[in-house]
Amino acid sequence: MIPRFFCPFPLHPGATVELAAEASHHALKVLRVGAGDTAILFDGRGGQWRATLHPAGKRLRATLVEFDGADWEAPLDLTLVQGLPAGDKMDWVVQKAVELGVRKIQPVAARRSVIRLSGDRATRRVEHWRNIAIAACEQSGRNLVPEVAPILDLPQYLGMAAQENGLRFVCAPEAQGFLRDLKPPAVPVSLLIGPEGGFDEGELLAARAAGFHPIRLGPRILRTETAGLGAVAAMMALWGDW
Repeated sequence: MIPRFFCPFPLHPGATVELAAEASHHALKVLRVGAGDTAILFDGRGGQWRATLHPAGKRLRATLVEFDGADWEAPLDLTLVQGLPAGDKMDWVVQKAVELGVRKIQPVAARRSVIRLSGDRATRRVEHWRNIAIAACEQSGRNLVPEVAPILDLPQYLGMAAQENGLRFVCAPEAQGFLRDLKPPAVPVSLLIGPEGGFDEGELLAARAAGFHPIRLGPRILRTETAGLGAVAAMMALWGDW
C-alpha cells in the first residue's frame, strides 16, 4: 500500500517539498522508505499528488509528479455534534467518525459532561483532535480533512444551530422515530449525541426547540462513544455511499 502524507501547505505542480519531522520519522524508521519510492501527498483542499521520495539523513523530501483529482467524499453532508465524553474517548470518536465519512465534528459541553475544558486546555485538546482527523484521512484515503470545531457549550451551539438550514437529529432512547422510516435528505444533516448519562430533560427540550428531531437506535442503550458512530454508520448505509 502506497503511504499517504498530509502537507499543511498548498501543493503545486513540480514542487519539491520537505515532509514534517514526524511524517519523515514515520516514513524512514517505520515504513522504511528509500530513494525513488512513491508516496501520495494531499493538502486538504481536494485531490492528491503522486510524489517521488528523496531521503536526506533524518529529512525526507518529495517531488510532486502527477495530480489526481480523486474525491471519495460521501454525498451525505453530515456533522457529528458530540457531547464531550470522559477520558480519551473523544479521540476514538474523532478517528472513527472521519473514517466513516463525516464532514464536520462539533464538540459540545453538556450538563452531564464529566470533562470540563476551557482556555488553553480546550485549545490544545481541539488541536489534538484535529491531528487525529488528519491521521484518519491519511489512513482512510480522504483528501478533504473534516473540520473539528472549537468546543461550545450546548446552549451556545443550539442557539447557532437554530439559525442554520438543514435537518437536525438528537439521539434519545425514548424517541419513537427510526432512521429507516425517513426519506433520504437533500440538505445537510446534524446529529447530536449526549455525553455519559445522556442529556437531561431541559437539554432535550432545548434541542427540540432548536429543531432537533428525536430518534432512537433500537431497543438497547448505547454508550456515548458507540451511539454517534453507530448512527453515522446507519446514515451512511441509508443515505451515503455504502
